[in-house]
Amino acid sequence: MKKLIAFALVAFLGVSTAMAQQVDLRRKINVSGTAETEVTPDIIYIGISLKEYLNGKKKTDITELEKQLYAAVQKAGIAKENLTISNLSSWNYETEKKKNPDFLASKQYRLKVSDLNKFNAILEAIDAKGIANTNIESYDYSKIESLKKDLKIKALLAAKDKATYMVEALGNKLGSVIEIQDGGDNVIQPVYRNFAMKAEMADAAAAPEIDFKKIKLNFTVNAIFEIK
Repeated sequence: MKKLIAFALVAFLGVSTAMAQQVDLRRKINVSGTAETEVTPDIIYIGISLKEYLNGKKKTDITELEKQLYAAVQKAGIAKENLTISNLSSWNYETEKKKNPDFLASKQYRLKVSDLNKFNAILEAIDAKGIANTNIESYDYSKIESLKKDLKIKALLAAKDKATYMVEALGNKLGSVIEIQDGGDNVIQPVYRNFAMKAEMADAAAAPEIDFKKIKLNFTVNAIFEIK
């Protein structure tokens, strides 16, 4: 029994010693650094909805509106593969026309642009009465991953700079980094106003102005440094 108690005591002391050895007694400073910037989106996906309309008894056909759209896209120097059909309601055109002579077909397109000014020029080249509505579906920045990397490095260096002047203010020197924590991505996407051009207002409407907003990127890095 005495041997068992002695063995337990030795084991307990061994564990306590090991735990004591694991305690980090180094003096440390915990700081955070930030870096931010703004960039203009250079990948923008825009939804365009065209619809046939009647001018008295004369109908402007969807094919004519589509020709105007493709010609405007080509004139703007945008690759044809950047314009795709996203949805259409004219697949049952013949059936619907028999049921309803006033049936008006419509098509929805998705256009990829890098410059919103080109989009305004495209709208101006299309019969305004045939434009049901347009909206910005999504947007991105082509070099955003590289930009994230650069900003996180800047945030880390900002943390180091902060730690340096704080430690030196007390007459100490900054040691090596002990731990680095990524504060995560903080990308604020711009919110664009959706807009529509209704046929009854088209005579007085010009291509709508689109606010040119930017993507905001803000990153934080937390770091722990040793104080010498």
